[in-house]
Amino acid sequence: MREVSQKDLDCIQTQLGRSPRDVNAIAYRCPCGNPAVVETPPRLGDGTPFPTFYYATCPRLTAAISTLETTGLMGEMNDRLTQDPELAHAYQVAHDDYIAARSELGVVVPEVENVSAGGMPTRVKCLHSLIAHSLAAGPEVNPLGDEALAKLPQWWKTAPCE
Repeated sequence: MREVSQKDLDCIQTQLGRSPRDVNAIAYRCPCGNPAVVETPPRLGDGTPFPTFYYATCPRLTAAISTLETTGLMGEMNDRLTQDPELAHAYQVAHDDYIAARSELGVVVPEVENVSAGGMPTRVKCLHSLIAHSLAAGPEVNPLGDEALAKLPQWWKTAPCE
């Protein structure tokens, strides 16, 4: 599941419309079989710090997430984070999981040392990152990513994601 083949890289290039940068692993495959979320090291080959460890590449997935971002869901989630200590704690744990998974690569990048993605651990600013984390890590790791993921249509149903 995690290995990256040349076929995967070609698919990702088609998905993104550009050459993929420093793909470390396929973190999640769509039900159609194509890569949908990649794992990227915290420092790119050109030296640029890159905190987005899980990056959604599937255009159907990212389009569905973009549509969801227009619904006001992020604002509702931010309100709930300030009012629900259990949710805030679970979201902090999700942030810690994200950092721990990225740290397993053994690449130390001081510029992004405790930076995850999507606004974690205190706010929601990008559902793309949260859903990518949920898809890569599996259910019950990122509560807000899971919640947003559950609101998406089955993006892979009409055609392959490529």
